Amino acid sequence: MSSGPTPTRAGGWTPTPALRRASVIGGVLPIAALVLGRADILLLAVPFVIGAVASLLRRPEGDPTGTLTLAGPSVLEGEVVDAQVTVAGHSQVPVHCLLTPRTAPFLEPAYGSRHRTVVVRPGRLTKVTWGYTTKTWGMLEVGPVHVTAFACDGLLEQREFRIPVARVASLPHPDSFESRTQLPNANGLSGVHRSRRPGEGGELAGVRRFQVGDRLRRIDWRTTVRTGETHVNATLSERDAEVTIIIDVLHEPPLGTAVRAAAAIAAHHTGKGDRVTIVEFGSLRRRLRPGTGRRHHLAALEWLASVRANGGASDESGERMLSAALTPGRGVVFMLTPLLDRRSVTGLARLAMSRRSVVAVDTLHERHGDSLPERLWWLERDNFIASLLDAGVPVEPWQGSGSLDLVLRDVARMEMSR
Repeated sequence: MSSGPTPTRAGGWTPTPALRRASVIGGVLPIAALVLGRADILLLAVPFVIGAVASLLRRPEGDPTGTLTLAGPSVLEGEVVDAQVTVAGHSQVPVHCLLTPRTAPFLEPAYGSRHRTVVVRPGRLTKVTWGYTTKTWGMLEVGPVHVTAFACDGLLEQREFRIPVARVASLPHPDSFESRTQLPNANGLSGVHRSRRPGEGGELAGVRRFQVGDRLRRIDWRTTVRTGETHVNATLSERDAEVTIIIDVLHEPPLGTAVRAAAAIAAHHTGKGDRVTIVEFGSLRRRLRPGTGRRHHLAALEWLASVRANGGASDESGERMLSAALTPGRGVVFMLTPLLDRRSVTGLARLAMSRRSVVAVDTLHERHGDSLPERLWWLERDNFIASLLDAGVPVEPWQGSGSLDLVLRDVARMEMSR
């Protein structure tokens, strides 16, 4: 289990309004009985005095402590986070505790009432559980939990008992994405993409004469019979490709779409055996190392859960931000961007000039609003897209599964013609 901070101890016992009322009644009624000379008034004060004294004789020696733990360090977006509060008693008398958790606005209660009352027995641990449904991705905080403890039949209380927050990573839920297009520049060791290099594969490259070491099952019998010499079918090797996903974090509004799209693209290509790396286009220049397989896919989701908008200095060029994060290579580069900043456009143009296979994925393609300022803003954005197309960078809106197949075919065709 993932735990929160160290146990928190309460800050001391204070009188409740009930104890104050009992003290006032126990002090005023005897004086009134003495002044008025009435013994019956004195008898009215006896239950308050005896009850308060009897309850205070069982005063707790120690303060309760509490911890907040979570069932795991991460959950998928939309799943339930199980939170457990453990309260320990350190006295010889029972203590009644009122637990009130506070949560982030992106956590919706799944089970468990908002206020819970428990009795903490001497020397025992009392556990209370809540469930919260995550409504978004990111690092979310569960808690803090405010605890009000009562002892001595409600005559003493503690209001300084607070259990700190525990954090959970809500992993982004990938969008639906599937692509059947072969990626260009497949230069790894083994994979599913057609390479330009000859080798053992399923793509026919031609027919050539038999050489020592060729497999007998590769013999082309028609050509062999026609020419009188043994010929074999030549094939192209199948290799894995290198995929780089760049997330534009210069602006906040469309960041959720970009993160979910990055999770979908990463899940697709890591499942096919490709090496995937993710880079932030922003001032922090965070970068996830290349990797493949299910373990790397889970690492990518955890990395994406920490993505935050960071625009950086406005005078910092997009070329400088990319050069510090990218490594040399010939793999395919997907840049998920809303195309709202000139730095994004200059960075993409620079990537295209470096002879990389670049695809700009538009994460803000749906137009909203029809006022004059908004139309002028969209016209300026259209100019950004036109300048990218002039620089040889294809721009494709993100629409989920199959939305990038056509542009990837064009990119592969351009690579073959180079």
